[in-house]
Amino acid sequence: MADYTNYTNKEMQAVTIAKVIQNGQIVIVGTGLPLIGASLAKRVFAPGCQLIVESGLMDCSPIEVPRSVGDLRFMAHCAVQWPNYRFVGFEANEWLHDNDRLIAFIGGAQIDPYGNVNSTSIGDYHHPKTRFTGSGGANGIATFCNTIIMMQHQKRRFMEKIDYITSCGWMDGPGGRERAGLPGNRGPQMVVTDLGIMKFDDETKRMYCAYMFPGVTPEIIQENTGFEIDCSRAEMFEEPPAEIIRLIREEIDPGQAFIKVPKEK
Repeated sequence: MADYTNYTNKEMQAVTIAKVIQNGQIVIVGTGLPLIGASLAKRVFAPGCQLIVESGLMDCSPIEVPRSVGDLRFMAHCAVQWPNYRFVGFEANEWLHDNDRLIAFIGGAQIDPYGNVNSTSIGDYHHPKTRFTGSGGANGIATFCNTIIMMQHQKRRFMEKIDYITSCGWMDGPGGRERAGLPGNRGPQMVVTDLGIMKFDDETKRMYCAYMFPGVTPEIIQENTGFEIDCSRAEMFEEPPAEIIRLIREEIDPGQAFIKVPKEK
């Protein structure tokens, strides 16, 4: 009999994503963990949320997690199949009406204390050690949407100063977005890592640890962060019910496309 109490950190990330999505929100997702979490939210925690993807599909409700935004499994259970430019226009309409219904997921290689994300290059921009795929739609999303950032919690990723700002966070602190000509009422809301949930202080806009996953300590958080991070407010995130883990493994991602299930001993 399968053991659904032996969950992984990636499954914890997916459950966290599912719990932060609210009913009525329009959720911009790609593939991977955000989609698993969003699919779980749609089924369990926030059935009234609407998932949209850049290929132009609206109000998606995939039975099994697609491998890409062009996967036919996205199309099978969606409300509208629009071309890509209609998707961009729909987002713009939400932005122009100053509507807070939009929430989006982005990721990257590096992040700083104010939620600025680098997904462009490591090292000097003109002579990088590593060149990544770049922004895609992440810069526009980070400019106009509230975002949830997905990162693996490692010191080489959580840096005091990142090599390049691909997607803007709170820039250099309070008023930073406004000084850069960006909407000040939007920005990163949290960073979901494999160790816990990091949020941003309302006054300083600096990252702090809000929740730790079971087994994680403040010392572990600090050891894996390349800058000083406040853990004094951190609470322990509750363990996921076995039924939720079963749902992820058996129905949402049965092929283990994005989350590998630990082998039973």
